[in-house]
Amino acid sequence: MKRPLIFLSFLLLFCSQSFGQTPSLKFIDANELNLIGKISPTTRRYQRVDTLKYKGFTDYQKVLINQSAGLALCFKTNSRRIAIKTYFHWMATNVNMTAINMCGYDLYIKKDGNWLYAASNANRENGKVLSLISNMNNSDKECLLYLPSFSIIDSIKIGIDDNAYITSVQNPFRHRLVIFGSSYTHGTSANRPGMSYPLMIERNTGLYIMSLGVSGNSKLQQSFARVLADADADAFIFDAFSNPSAQEIEANFKSFIQTLRKAHPTTPLIFMQTIYREQRNFDEEADKYDQAKMEMAEKVMKEAMKTDKNIYFIHPKNMTGDDHITSTDGIHPSSLGYYRWAMAIQPLILKILHKYGIK
Repeated sequence: MKRPLIFLSFLLLFCSQSFGQTPSLKFIDANELNLIGKISPTTRRYQRVDTLKYKGFTDYQKVLINQSAGLALCFKTNSRRIAIKTYFHWMATNVNMTAINMCGYDLYIKKDGNWLYAASNANRENGKVLSLISNMNNSDKECLLYLPSFSIIDSIKIGIDDNAYITSVQNPFRHRLVIFGSSYTHGTSANRPGMSYPLMIERNTGLYIMSLGVSGNSKLQQSFARVLADADADAFIFDAFSNPSAQEIEANFKSFIQTLRKAHPTTPLIFMQTIYREQRNFDEEADKYDQAKMEMAEKVMKEAMKTDKNIYFIHPKNMTGDDHITSTDGIHPSSLGYYRWAMAIQPLILKILHKYGIK
C-alpha cells in the first residue's frame, strides 16, 4: 500500500518541477519592517498623529490624521513576488481619486542608485491577498512601499515566496524635513500614493520628508501647530495658504508662527503660495475668493520676513503649468500637475536648505 503512495508523491513533485509550479507564499507581519514618514511616535502604528496625546481635533480631522498617507515600509527581499494582505479599519470612496491612491500600494525598488517604480495595485476586500508584483529575478532588492493615502489601516502582512527572505532596512533618506498642508500635500487626485509632490521630492533628492497633509483642514490652527512644535525637524515646509480664507489667514498666521517659534526659534520655515485652481477660469466667485487669499498670503509673509530672517516665502509662477491640462476636478492637480509642482519648488527649497547645511 505504501508503494503507490510513494510513487504518487514522486509524480506530483516531478510535475510541479517540470511545469514550473510557483512556490507557495509566506506572510510576515509588517510590524517587523521599518516604517517611515511619521512626525512622532503614535499609539497606533499606521496613524500619523496620536489623537490620544493631542487634543482639539474635530472628528473629521481625526479620520484624516489616522490615514496612512506618506507612510512607507522599508525592506529588502530576494523574493520573485510580493503580495499584501491588508486589514482595514476604514476605506475611502472618493470620486476624484483612483482606488490605488485611496486604498492601494505603490512600490519602488532601488536601481542604479535611484528609486524606480515597480508596481501598484489595490483591492477592497479585507484580508484578501493582493498580488503586487510577480516574475522578478531572485536578486536582493531594496524596496520602498508607500501605504494607502486615504484609508485607515489596522494591520498589514507582506507575502513573499516561501523560499525567500525579507528583512527590515534603515531609513534610506537623510535629514528630517516636515511638511504640513492641505489636500495637495495629502495627495488628493494623484494616481498613486507615492505621487504626491512631497514624496516625489523625497525620492528625487534623498531628503527625508515627513508629510502631514490634512485635506481641507490645513488652516493654521493651534491644534496642528502644537503637533508641529513637538516635531524633531531640521526644517519645516508649509502648504499653508491653500485651505484657509483670506480672513482665516489674517486671524491665524501670527499665533501659528508664535507657537512654532517657542519650540523652534531659528529653524527655517519655508512657506509656499497656493496654486492657481482651474475652477477660477469661469467661476467669478471662486476667482475672487482665491485671489483674496493669495493676496493675504503675500501680505502676512512680507510682514513676517521683516522680523524673522529664518522665514521664507516661495511662489514660483504657474507651479502646475499654464496650459490648463493638469486639473482633475477644478481644484486638485493630476499626477502631472503634482510632478510640475515638485519640479517648480524643489530647486527653491534646496537653495534655502543649503544655507543651513541641509544637503
